[in-house]
Amino acid sequence: GTNRGVAVLGDRVFLVTDDAHVLALHRVTGQLLWDTPMADEGPLGNYGSTAAPLVVNDLVIAGVAGGDMGIRGYLSAYRATTGERVWRFYTVPKPGEPKSETWKGKDLAKTRGGGATWMTGTYDPETRTLFWGVGNPYPPMNGDERQGDNLYTASVLALNPDTGDLKWYYQFTPHDT
Repeated sequence: GTNRGVAVLGDRVFLVTDDAHVLALHRVTGQLLWDTPMADEGPLGNYGSTAAPLVVNDLVIAGVAGGDMGIRGYLSAYRATTGERVWRFYTVPKPGEPKSETWKGKDLAKTRGGGATWMTGTYDPETRTLFWGVGNPYPPMNGDERQGDNLYTASVLALNPDTGDLKWYYQFTPHDT
């Protein structure tokens, strides 16, 4: 499948797979050190990952692809030494969560509204801020089923890289169709 690069930290090389796993390989031997599935939402089959992960301190941060397939997008951080998930930031809030009021219409859009994080973000060590772009909402072409601004799709997120807490966001195209 598609792979857009790797991240390196010490003797480890990190990559993602098109079936949404994060892998750590030994840089010299190629030995698999750990393999962590990213998707734990059940057998949806629509999650993938294609972008290079990003290493920030001792965390490997990776996003998911599949925004055109009805996923609920997110960004996750994993411990570089073990592959244990440290945090997850969902780009489509569940009903009742902050900004969920920006989704009106069918439950499909509210719980599987797209918002893939399939392009690698960047990190600013001076401000200790992780920046990551978020893709289109779902359904992608017809916005009738998902009224409202549809946050955090079509946005850039500024997150605390240690906790995944949102610092700020900017939405380029509210209710993107």
